[in-house]
Formats: sequence, structure tokens, C-alpha cells
Amino acid sequence: MSGSNATAPAVLRGVGKMQFIGLCAALMALNALAVDIMLPGLQQIGASLNVEDENSRQFVVTAYLVGFGIAQLFFGPVSDRFGRRKPLFFGFVVYILSAFAITLSPTFTALLALRFVQGIGSAATRVVTVSIIRDVYGGRQMAEVMSLIMMVFMVVPVIAPGTGQIILFFGNWHLIFVFIGVVGLLVGLWAWRKLPETLSPNDVRPFTASVILDGFRIVLSNRSALSYTLASAVLFGALFGFINSANQIYIEIYELGAWFPLAFAGVALFMALSSFVNSRLVGRFGMRRLSHGALLGFIVVNAVWLVVEVFGPEPLPFPYFITLFAVSMFLYGWIGSNFNSLAMEPLGHVAGTASSVLGFTTTIGGAALGAAIGQAYNGTALPLVGGYCVLSIVGLGFVLFAEKGKLFRPQNPPVK
Repeated sequence: MSGSNATAPAVLRGVGKMQFIGLCAALMALNALAVDIMLPGLQQIGASLNVEDENSRQFVVTAYLVGFGIAQLFFGPVSDRFGRRKPLFFGFVVYILSAFAITLSPTFTALLALRFVQGIGSAATRVVTVSIIRDVYGGRQMAEVMSLIMMVFMVVPVIAPGTGQIILFFGNWHLIFVFIGVVGLLVGLWAWRKLPETLSPNDVRPFTASVILDGFRIVLSNRSALSYTLASAVLFGALFGFINSANQIYIEIYELGAWFPLAFAGVALFMALSSFVNSRLVGRFGMRRLSHGALLGFIVVNAVWLVVEVFGPEPLPFPYFITLFAVSMFLYGWIGSNFNSLAMEPLGHVAGTASSVLGFTTTIGGAALGAAIGQAYNGTALPLVGGYCVLSIVGLGFVLFAEKGKLFRPQNPPVK
């Protein structure tokens, strides 16, 4: 099947390709929704639950990401044994119930504990969705589909902070979590009706310690998969660093106030546009050429950004800051989906386990690095910009290791 064909593979049983992309994007977007929609409310949450240290408010994001990352190690092997649907809907129940329970949190500690639990539920949607995509597509077709999914997925960071801000105009931060629960319920019902079981009986793996460990061994011993996973993790660290400190940078440094969601959305739109362009080009040029070129450009832009941040006026005028940031994130949009596909490509026979290792590593590694960047916030954007520059260079190191020192190798031939 051509990657541009609007008809989905037979395993999807009548679900068209575009509906499949929309549904997968919605499943993955639940994670972004749970993070981005509350960013305008972090100050209100801190004030309501007596959080004195402003940087500690960032733990509302970090606690969720830790639960999200750790649980992926569980859901991968489970989905390889029991299929994709059962773990997915178990995760939905946890995600939805915890969202409603957070509205009753009496303390900041209780809220963080429930956010951790909500992350566990969301982990199922991430692992199972990537596994389903790999069940159905491979090679450049997978990269094309992942790019289209990421394009739709990026609509959430565009609208979520603004949605959170609107909710705060009509009520307090509790309503944000009610909204998250309701959206989770609606997406869950859509998936229940339309998403078939995609795990082939030939790929079912026993759920035993030896088989699970063997699956992890297969993933971790694959040079390309492991290296691209680690590269994704460090680059995710830069992105999570921004998410952690976005509220403070936009509101405290640049005094955007209620305009914060608009600035956040503008950058997300660049990433969405980038994902769409990638989906159009990856079939012609391949994942490696596009992502390697984008990574080199990402490093150059971040280096320029760092020099301007260090030697320019403090703070850097907002038009310059947002322009450099938008260009950087446009390039990032060519990296993320392709690196995911390159990591998953050789591991289709253990897609669930591979997806869990990829998700765990990128989320936990990215969350830890992002938390370090966020906690380093000192009233300037320098920790963020420095983090972007350093982590992009580290990411290049992992890619060079994966490719044995040679970039732009013309692998993954076009689908005929």
C-alpha cells in the first residue's frame, strides 16, 4: 500500500486511514492535555495549596511524567501478551478517575500523588498507541503516519493553555481537571467503538519474567534502537525543560499575563507545521536524511540563541526570543517523529516491549533533565537556552554512535 493511500490496511476493519490517524492522535494527545492545559493554573494551584517555593509548582508536571514514564515498562509486555485493547482501556479508567479525584485533593502532596497515578493511566495510551501504529505500518510509511499524528497531536499544545486560561475565567483550577476527565471519557468511548485489536496472534508473547527480560534484551542490545531512544530522551529533556519553566519565563520575565497561552500556542503551531512538512517529505528523502539535517540545524540555531542570550541585552527582547525559539522547535518537529520511527523500525516483532522501553527512557530521562532545567530557573532564560544547546549536542553524539559515525545514510528505501 502506498503511504499516501487514504485506505487503511485490512487489519483496521473498515476504519479509514484518516480516522485511524485522528484516533491515534487523540489517544496520544491525552498526555499533552494533562500537562499543557494546567500551565496557566500553576500559580493558582500553588496559592490554593500553600506552595511557597515558586519552582516547586513545577512538580505538578514532574510527578505526572514520572508515573507516565515508569508505567510504560509494565504496559508494553502486557500489551504483547494480552493484546492492545485491554491494557488501553484499563489505562483509560485510571486516567479518568484520577483526574476527577484530583479535584478533591486536600494538600499539595495528595495532588502530586494523584498526578503520579494519572501518569500511570496515561502511559497505557502512549505505549499501546505506538504499538498499534507499528502493528499496522513500517518503514517510511510509519514515519509518514507518525508525522501526521504528531501534526494533529500538536493541536493540543496550541489550544490547551488557552483552554485552561478560559476555564480559569469561569472557575478555579479544579475545573481544569474535571475537563481533563471528561475529554478522557469521550476519547475512550471513541476508541472503544472504533479501534480493533491489531496484535497478530503470531506476535503474542508469554507474560513471564524470562520472556519479558528477553524482550528487553532484544531492545537494549539493538544499537540503532537504543541509540535513537537515548537521543530522543535528551532532546525530550530540552522540551520538558521549556514546559516546566514556560509559565515563569512568559509571565515573570516577559510579563505576558493572560497572553501566555497565545505565545505558547504560536510555538506549538510551528511544530505542527513542521510535522506536516515532514510527512510530505519523508517518503522521498527518508527518515535519516531529514532528521539528521534537522538535528544539525537545531544545534546551530541553539548555539546562536545561547550566544545572543549571554552577550545580548537582559532580558532578550521578546521578538528575538520567540523567533529563535520558534525556529528551534520547527526543526525539532523534524526530529521527534523520525527518531521514534527509527527506534521502533527494527523491533516490530516485540513492538509493545519496544514501545515501553522507548517511552520509559524518553519520558523518565526527559523528565529528569527537564526538571533539572526547570529547577535551575533563576529569573532569566539562560538555563533553558543553555539546556537546549547542550542537550542537542549530546543527542548528536548518540546519533553518531547509532550510525557508526556516518550521517545521512540512504537507508529505508521508498515504498513502491
